[in-house]
Amino acid sequence: MRPYTLKQIQTFQEVARQKSVSKAAERLFVTQPAVSMQIRQLEEAFGLALLEPVGRNIRLTQAGELFLAHAQAAMGQLKDLEALMADHTGLKKGRIDLAVVSTAKYFIPMLLVQFAKLFEGITVQLQIDNRENVLGLLARNEADLVVMGRSPADLDCEATAFATNPLAIVAAPGHALVRRKHLPFTALADYKFVVREEGSGTRAAMERLFSEQHTPLHIEMEMPSNETIKQAVMAGMGLSFLSLRTMRHELASGHMAMVDVQGLPSSGSWYVTHLRQKKLSPAARAFKGFLVEQGGALMDAWR
Repeated sequence: MRPYTLKQIQTFQEVARQKSVSKAAERLFVTQPAVSMQIRQLEEAFGLALLEPVGRNIRLTQAGELFLAHAQAAMGQLKDLEALMADHTGLKKGRIDLAVVSTAKYFIPMLLVQFAKLFEGITVQLQIDNRENVLGLLARNEADLVVMGRSPADLDCEATAFATNPLAIVAAPGHALVRRKHLPFTALADYKFVVREEGSGTRAAMERLFSEQHTPLHIEMEMPSNETIKQAVMAGMGLSFLSLRTMRHELASGHMAMVDVQGLPSSGSWYVTHLRQKKLSPAARAFKGFLVEQGGALMDAWR
């Protein structure tokens, strides 16, 4: 068997995902030379170039594309093997690979702290990204469980709701719409919005809502994070559509205000999701059960 390691394969997968050695190094919390060395050793093991430079980025060679497809399948099978072996250790220890959409970062740490109090021997490897990238992790079996605001329609998944996810139009407290009550949704057509990037679940929910209401959406600027959007809204750049779970401090302090629009806040849910055919380890089953049984109540009570 050729002399390559799982670490080299995992590094290659991250570089392929990011299309950049430097970005992969940031995600893996290692230096760029360390990533380059892992890739070079992997290529030497097979005697093939798996990556090639394209300007400042990289792309997969034809051999690299084939290698990635088989590596993803192999790593998925190894995760299933780990879950199978974990059945013999029970809940005394274990590891969960958890991926969550970026909006969930406002409550997931609190839930993980509470879970750790119940199961001290279980560690959680957490990845936070936008919906599109989290779905990729799910599809490639690189995440045991994912937390998102809408279950995927094009994957054979088991999605279980565990908490509400109210979304609303928000503005700076001095905005003209804040003083008005029971606004028709069509009134929003006259105002500009600061929105999340393409691939975000919040962005998709917003576009779907405006389409259902037959109201044009005027985008002033796209931004890659809820925190940046909140700062832009407070500065008066425009309105936005965000999960109320992300804004409890800003709303309570009066730094942001919810616009009173008929039919809003919209009533969504947070889901814990996994591939239907995936064998969950005892640790993953325990965390899923914890979210379903306690997650919603903990989030509602959290101040």
